[in-house]
Amino acid sequence: MNVYDVIVVGTGGVGSAAAFHLAQRGARVLGLDRFPGGHANGSSHGETRIIRKAYFEHANYVPLLNRAYQLWADLEQRSAEKLYHEVGLIEIGPPDGIVVLGVLAAARQHHLRVDELTNREVSERFPGFAVPDGSVAVFEQNAGYLMVERCVLAHLAEAVKLGAELRTDETILDWQGNESGVKVRTDKHTYRAKKLVITAGAWAKDLLADIGIKLRVLRKHLHWFETRDASYREDNGCPAYFFEIPQGHFYGFPQIDDRGVKVADHTGGTEIIDPLSDDRSTETEDVSRVERFLSVFLPGVSKSAYRHAVCYYTMSPDAHFIVDRHPQHSNVVFTAGLSGHGFKFTSVLGEALADLALAGATQLPIEFLNCQRVGLRDQPL
Repeated sequence: MNVYDVIVVGTGGVGSAAAFHLAQRGARVLGLDRFPGGHANGSSHGETRIIRKAYFEHANYVPLLNRAYQLWADLEQRSAEKLYHEVGLIEIGPPDGIVVLGVLAAARQHHLRVDELTNREVSERFPGFAVPDGSVAVFEQNAGYLMVERCVLAHLAEAVKLGAELRTDETILDWQGNESGVKVRTDKHTYRAKKLVITAGAWAKDLLADIGIKLRVLRKHLHWFETRDASYREDNGCPAYFFEIPQGHFYGFPQIDDRGVKVADHTGGTEIIDPLSDDRSTETEDVSRVERFLSVFLPGVSKSAYRHAVCYYTMSPDAHFIVDRHPQHSNVVFTAGLSGHGFKFTSVLGEALADLALAGATQLPIEFLNCQRVGLRDQPL
């Protein structure tokens, strides 16, 4: 039986990056997944994901984002494919709300350029957007979007070039570990390795049940709507956008080619058990919320649906990532609970997991994401 240096379970956003970084360091890597790269059954699909540096969720993420930007640029060069589009990001909300206040705080702490715009300036620069009464706007030029499936496929392709072995169409049944190594059992084979990396997305809650952290999986809808208004076209200067309004947080992307304007509700979501058995049809209330948002704040976008898709948020209890070594197994490392804002980080999270698996530690500032922090479970491990 072959024994690998590292097995990576789940080769989506983080797992594909981890496989690449491990193979780049000369490790003999096996990547296992139920689905082929770039699939639409989990979280890393739907064409585009926003990437930004002035991070309102927590300023501690900014150093990781600085490194992520470097790694995405490196992957673009390696793959000879455009993965990042710098179109800028406009964020709109109350001056004392979560988004704008957090953006400005992160920008001040990490010396990032963020432009504060008056309502008139928004209307002049980005005429497709309406600013709610009492709200303010900030604009980050050094932001944009990543082509999500292409990023995953590029990481996997580069990993294979460096010698990684990928196997799909295999369902992970369980894993076992001890000081001498790990064993992963699928519905087709049993594999052994010195180290194990678990990056299973919505299925992490089963594979990591023994760490005692509750992970919830939420169904999230992505919508594309038709428009003939050139204000929303990327090639006409329209940026990505994020709104904080009393009804929730809504975000989206400019019209790319003729594919429609993408929009989604970042808040809420229906909790599900298993993405594979989930009904992915539209939900009336979700569609109504998105259409009401568009009518008021992006009035030039029609209500004629161009496309619909579903992805999944795997939520941690505090909505921050969990990146750490398994508490009972020093040769098992994992990432889980990316909570709907993780894809932009996948390049650097893959690097951090490679550090932890091969060197036992990382210089990347991930300590605030450890699995023993306050708030993740009732009792610390």
